[in-house]
Amino acid sequence: MRTTLALAAVLAGTVAQAASTLFWGGTIIAFDSDNESLRVIRNGSLLVVDDRIAAVHDDSQSPYNSVPADTVNIDVTGQIITPGFIDTHRHSWQTAYKTIGSNTTLLEYFSRYGEYAAASSYRPEDVYLGQLMGLYEALDGGVTTLLDHAHHTWSNATAYAGLNATVESGARVFWSYAFHNISSLNYTIPQQIPNFREIAESGIFDNTTTELGIAFDSWGPNPDVAEAEQIVHLAHQYNVSVVTTHCLSGPWGFNNLPEDVQRFDMLNGTIPVVFSHASFITAQGAELLRSTNQYISITPESEMHYGHTHPHSYMLQDQAALGVDTHFTYSGDILTQARLWLQSVRYYFSWGVLQDWGLPSRNPMSADQAFKLATRAGGLALRRPDLGVIQVGAKADLVVWNARKSLSMVGWADPVAAVILHANTGDVLDVMVDGKFVKREGEMLAENFPDTRARFLSSARRIQQILREKPYPDFEGESANGFPYKEPIIADTSRGDGDGYGDLYVN
Repeated sequence: MRTTLALAAVLAGTVAQAASTLFWGGTIIAFDSDNESLRVIRNGSLLVVDDRIAAVHDDSQSPYNSVPADTVNIDVTGQIITPGFIDTHRHSWQTAYKTIGSNTTLLEYFSRYGEYAAASSYRPEDVYLGQLMGLYEALDGGVTTLLDHAHHTWSNATAYAGLNATVESGARVFWSYAFHNISSLNYTIPQQIPNFREIAESGIFDNTTTELGIAFDSWGPNPDVAEAEQIVHLAHQYNVSVVTTHCLSGPWGFNNLPEDVQRFDMLNGTIPVVFSHASFITAQGAELLRSTNQYISITPESEMHYGHTHPHSYMLQDQAALGVDTHFTYSGDILTQARLWLQSVRYYFSWGVLQDWGLPSRNPMSADQAFKLATRAGGLALRRPDLGVIQVGAKADLVVWNARKSLSMVGWADPVAAVILHANTGDVLDVMVDGKFVKREGEMLAENFPDTRARFLSSARRIQQILREKPYPDFEGESANGFPYKEPIIADTSRGDGDGYGDLYVN
């Protein structure tokens, strides 16, 4: 496995060397960091040199006097260029479950699809293929940066498998090793720490677009203090790029609130901490995030699908970015999340006016704000101001939208609205990460992609068969946290006998 790691690192370092690229003639959604605003450039040009944006020109400026000799010139007249989207919460390895859990609840998720349930049926090869195909799906939809809560770390082999796939994918990934006690396999945090250290010291991250983070979900309210302190020590010792945690308080009981993490003095340092969901965050926790400049990851479709809800996220958007979460249950792209969140916020604040018998006199949230949540905010959450923006010196993580031919965007005038409210992932023409194309003219450029896809399908069929034979859990009485299990009203779209719920068509 160490040989595989070294090979992956060498390959990634090789493909990272990209020729200079000049995009010209398109509409560019650039960024002005002086006033934190978008800057639309019509008929502009954008020069990429190596892994960075070297220049951005508008049509009032004279052409470049010189560009590097190996520059590739690309005519994007009529097209829209945006920064790549940033996903601040995902579990990429779960791709094989796609459509198997269409109606799953969060309670079912824990017993059927999460890391504790998967550990006994997933081989390292399954993790590798699921992770790789999940990241390809993200790239295909214009997501160039992901914070991956990598809870496929239930053995040394599966940890390496997911990491190898991550490096190979070409995506920009903050791969966050999950520390968790997998008692069913007797693979506990004391066994995971040597594995983490070996990975951290292996050199696999050198010259790649993958960075090391930590995921940990046992900060509170009643943590194993010695265990949590070990995690803090590792984070500082290896200067990880990010720490992330599932924050889901209220009846769910997976607190990990900012107050819990701050107990271990993790919020005031240089390492960003991202709180996924943060549905029942407290007012104290919200102010703590603002004072320490830490972020939550809102995953709109996940929080609707699973019933996390997001009662307080509407009021914390100044310290928020967007994420996907479990891409096997719904959309795997950030464009959809931005659109759902935008309309959800509009509904929420408009309803506040209507409840008082008033009429909303303006729209509560703009497409501009949704665009920044999907791009700039993700970079800030990771404390990487060079991500999620188009400006000189930023990383060359770019998306070209086929606005010239797209029927969904036909007639567009405002490029931000065209992308946020009208585009679909099929309109993603080109995707560039770190100055290298990973998708070109609508086609993924991954080496051996047909073979990888075929291997993944074989793996997915095996895993899905295991799920078909696995009985669903029953939930009666109370949870371990003392909250009762209650069945919600079932939506009925049919007349006549029965509840009209329908079946899951997986056989």
